Amino acid sequence: MAAAVSPGSGAEAGPKRPRPDTPPRIGTHDGTFHCDEDAEVVRTRDPQRLAQCEVVVDVGGEYDPERHRYDHHQRSFTQSMRSLRPDKPWTTKLSSAGLVYCHFGSQILAGLLGQPEDGPVVTALYDKLYENFVEEIDAIDNGIAQAEGEPRYALTTTLSARVGHLNPRWNDPEQDTEAGFKRAMELVGGEFMDRLDYYHRAWLPARGLVEEAIRRRFEVDVSGAVLELPRGGCPWKEHVFSLERELALPRPLQLVLFPDRGGQWRVQSVPAGPHTFQSRLPLPEPWRGVRDEALARLAGIPGCVFVHASGFIGGNRTREGALEMARRTLAQQNAGGAQSG
Repeated sequence: MAAAVSPGSGAEAGPKRPRPDTPPRIGTHDGTFHCDEDAEVVRTRDPQRLAQCEVVVDVGGEYDPERHRYDHHQRSFTQSMRSLRPDKPWTTKLSSAGLVYCHFGSQILAGLLGQPEDGPVVTALYDKLYENFVEEIDAIDNGIAQAEGEPRYALTTTLSARVGHLNPRWNDPEQDTEAGFKRAMELVGGEFMDRLDYYHRAWLPARGLVEEAIRRRFEVDVSGAVLELPRGGCPWKEHVFSLERELALPRPLQLVLFPDRGGQWRVQSVPAGPHTFQSRLPLPEPWRGVRDEALARLAGIPGCVFVHASGFIGGNRTREGALEMARRTLAQQNAGGAQSG
């Protein structure tokens, strides 16, 4: 995902923006391609041809943003997003994708969205797209594992893996990579635009709903531990974690109420963290895996529909019933009876 627009800089101390009369030539290596490339490019390793390119990405052994050279393979290269932009937290070593995004990302997003580069929309989406799209490419390209130790299962459908599968097979008679490279550009560009559209039109508006729910949480329950969202399907989890920090909430949020698409209601536990299936407060253990009238009798709450076997979510036919399920769960926690899930 090297460069799909004319060079410019979204970084605070980036290179000057050239104003060429003709579109710049962007050079990258030929041969086997991978996921930190995506542009209309000159594909070569010939130093003389690269020298004629206004921008060189992922080849050439240089990182020099003033001259628009963006390679990360040289021994001396150790840059991360945080080292180039100290206001950012990410320390993963950058690939050429991350380098281009670091320097040009804000400009690209501003142009696509019609928003100012330093405005809140571009700032929020710049961070979100790095954390949830570009950083993965940086890490895979640089051989950085997600965690220490042997993983429990393999992830074989990442964007980088799908791009890699577009290369010719080792034993194919035809080893030309041009057709696959064009397909890879379309794949990466399309996924980037789809992800940007989702974050801009769905994820970012959800923040406003979650923030309003947090401000009104004591109207739902006197504990202030239960959020009520007006619509189901709202991506609330990440916003809960970030807003808890930003608003310095004195008590972590525990449960979320929302209507489902069928008009019934759900009560769901807030996860223990952004990348875990554990719950802060799972629904009571005796309810788990029980359904309908048997669950209603067991809980003593009319209208119960189900509780998941792990206790992370349950359902009721009415808002009042779902809220009562939440209150009973909180009461067990306060009595020391809630079991972790």
